[in-house]
Amino acid sequence: MTNRRTSIAFAVTAAVGALLLSACGGSSSAASGDGRLKVVASFYPMEFLAEQIGGDHVHVTGLTAPGVEPHDLELKAKQVGAVQSADAVVYLKGLQPSVDKAVAASHSKHVVDATAASPLVDHHLDEGGEQGGEEGHPHGGAAGDPHIWLDPTRYAAVARSVGAEFAKADPAHAADYRHNTDEMLARLAALDTEFQDGLKNTKGKTFVTSHAAFGYLADHYGLEQVAINGVDPEAEPTPARLSTIQKAAREHGVTTVFFETLVDPRLAETVAKDLGLRTAVLDPIEGVKDPATADYFSVMKQNLANLQAALGATS
Repeated sequence: MTNRRTSIAFAVTAAVGALLLSACGGSSSAASGDGRLKVVASFYPMEFLAEQIGGDHVHVTGLTAPGVEPHDLELKAKQVGAVQSADAVVYLKGLQPSVDKAVAASHSKHVVDATAASPLVDHHLDEGGEQGGEEGHPHGGAAGDPHIWLDPTRYAAVARSVGAEFAKADPAHAADYRHNTDEMLARLAALDTEFQDGLKNTKGKTFVTSHAAFGYLADHYGLEQVAINGVDPEAEPTPARLSTIQKAAREHGVTTVFFETLVDPRLAETVAKDLGLRTAVLDPIEGVKDPATADYFSVMKQNLANLQAALGATS
């Protein structure tokens, strides 16, 4: 009955979105009105790629507003209409159910699902809050860590898919999309090198974070993530997990408990206080509060600096 009500509610939202489009002469919030490709992106990491690779040839509408936790997104009728009328859609299947439904109901021939470019891994937590990894769980509502963009090499795979799909949707500007994709790939390769070099020589390899968003980053750079919560940032940890995390932190000489920007830091602050540790930000970049002053690359570089300080990096 609950699933039936959800389906009916979504159908009503989609119908209202279609009516809004009709009332606007077939345009939507994604419409550029100047011949540019109309692109809808589900949340910041997808929006950033669409903007950087599309350049002047696209008009990108982000479904998740700056500073909003993407897991909480519920699409409004106008946003559903924007998805339905888009020339291209860039999203990550399984992260935002309302977006998944809108994409499934749309008629767009040009859809980039980031999980198809970089299949997800189930970064489950063991009893100590430490991550384990299991390959091959595309996140279609099943277990899987969606934070692939925190590994620059996985993010690069998504970038390639975005560039290829834009070229199909807009062949007249295919050369520009290929050029912009190559530039993005070069920047991501340089970022990867910066992380490899910056984390090569550290006193420790274990870090404690409030949210298990950094499994791919940890895997790629030989680190160990100890998370207070699982992949869901709002889940409440059990007392047993908190106890074992405290033990793991002491055993590994952890100096810092990381929290993130879009979620209440009080839990991380409490754990840090109990252990006599510092706190610092490790940003999962699910969104940026002000895209005019920060972007994916600037936040990733700040993450690197914060990890280096916490892990005792030496030159």
